[in-house]
Amino acid sequence: MRDPRKDLTAGRGSRRTRHDGPVDFEPYRGELVAYCYRMLGSFHEAEDLVQETMLRAWKAREGYDRTRASLRTWLYRIATNACLTALEGRARRPLPSGLGAPSEDLAAPLTPASDIPWLQPFPDARFDTQVRADVRLALVAALQVLPARQRAVLVLREVLEFSAAEVAAQLGTTVAAVNSALQRARAALADVGCADEVSEPDDPGARAVIQRYVRAFEAGDVPALVRLLTDEAVLEMPPVPLWYRGSRAYGQFMDRVFALRGTDWRISRLTANGQPALAAYAPEQGGGHRLHSVQVLTVTGGRIAHNVVFADPRVGAAFGLPRRFPPSGLRPAP
Repeated sequence: MRDPRKDLTAGRGSRRTRHDGPVDFEPYRGELVAYCYRMLGSFHEAEDLVQETMLRAWKAREGYDRTRASLRTWLYRIATNACLTALEGRARRPLPSGLGAPSEDLAAPLTPASDIPWLQPFPDARFDTQVRADVRLALVAALQVLPARQRAVLVLREVLEFSAAEVAAQLGTTVAAVNSALQRARAALADVGCADEVSEPDDPGARAVIQRYVRAFEAGDVPALVRLLTDEAVLEMPPVPLWYRGSRAYGQFMDRVFALRGTDWRISRLTANGQPALAAYAPEQGGGHRLHSVQVLTVTGGRIAHNVVFADPRVGAAFGLPRRFPPSGLRPAP
């Protein structure tokens, strides 16, 4: 029996819709993954839902009418419905800083909270620059606070720039309802606060800061790390629900890390969520280094203001990172 998924990646030009136009879904896959990621806060679930979207579209292709909606708009309607269904009855995906006050106990046990569906990072290297726009970690974390339909309206209108009429058609509602939902979503995000200026990963100043941070981290030089931080720098480590605020606490925690893990780390530079990121490899007894975490950094005003340390092994897999360091070609030139 023929696998319908093959039609999504091969032979698409032979498929035609009403008015004799070809259907080609694949060029939209990347931006749909980014959209579903913003909605769900999970890269793995976003990929699964986009595959489901493509399969639904393939099955409904004969009913698609290009005179009523563009192919892109039609695909987003299918993806939005898939996301809203997936979000029914689900808890939001937070970061530790979204759950309560910062910890003051720097010796607290680092016990993972496996019952919390944590926010995941977005692996930039798998997508082009346009797709990666507006997936900043703080924005995606803030979006998770919104009800699902407000979340969809905000992303479709503000990020993807669909018209209110198009969004109303996608959600099966009215333009007035869309405008009302957008106003409420904007107000909620203003209360959360996620509008700080964030340096791009290829900004020369940001690159210089990250380079100095990498050197200090690999050397286990905590004072040098602290000098690169803002006074109110945040460090958080999902799936551990603790988080810390302030360069002093950050430095004291890093003292603990290096005392436990050693100081001979290896770092590979990445980007995630349109931000600088690092793959950190911790030293092992007997030699060698094993993947410890993916760290997503926020650089503002020439200093590091936020570091989210993702220690879940599934995050490393999403980035295609090897578990041990260094395979040939992994570490970029300084």
